[in-house]
Amino acid sequence: MGNIESELYKLIDNTQDYIQYGMISDRKLPEMMLKKEVPDSLEKIAGEVAQCSRCRLCEKRKNVVPGIGVLNPDVLVVGEGPGGDEDIQGLPFVGRAGQYLDKWLDAIGLSRHTNCFIGNVVKCRPPMNRDPQPDEIASCLPYLERQIAIIKPKFILTVGRISSAVLAGQEAGIGRLRGRTYSFRGIPLIPTYHPSAVLRDPSLRKPVWDDLRRLKAELEEIKNVH
Repeated sequence: MGNIESELYKLIDNTQDYIQYGMISDRKLPEMMLKKEVPDSLEKIAGEVAQCSRCRLCEKRKNVVPGIGVLNPDVLVVGEGPGGDEDIQGLPFVGRAGQYLDKWLDAIGLSRHTNCFIGNVVKCRPPMNRDPQPDEIASCLPYLERQIAIIKPKFILTVGRISSAVLAGQEAGIGRLRGRTYSFRGIPLIPTYHPSAVLRDPSLRKPVWDDLRRLKAELEEIKNVH
């Protein structure tokens, strides 16, 4: 509780005592008013995620995957949900698609170790890597929103249809969503194809490279302004 609220409580309490008894008591603040709120943090969120049972995805998971990266990153990368490798290791994008994503980032001067944060819309693996359902997304999205409020990324890159549609606020396929810049809570956002989709269909490499080059250019503009 802040000092202003504490002093206000004492003033009201002392005024009441003076009116009733003609004297000021030395009553202590109630215990509930002395408790301070613990500020939100990535560690706090990760702990809550580890205990989460808000949706059915908790039933089959091996590990939760809260996300990894740095504070105040240049770019937050958001996928749809963990896969098998991620479920085993508890880390995002560590399988074949994740290794491919790292190459994308490296090509434009980004890295999960120095200037990125990587996460997903849902923190637990959907069974058989199916799409997360709307109620599962609704249950888990507040965790991502809190993470975004803490890390304060300069830019968001969504990979794949689901994360792009959810954060861009548009019900459309990734082919229609990509090619323009959106905004999520005032943060510019560029959607592109998921690395796993490009591994399956190499013809998607060019549009992804176009999206990454535009991300790099717009990110440089933001950094130059600041």
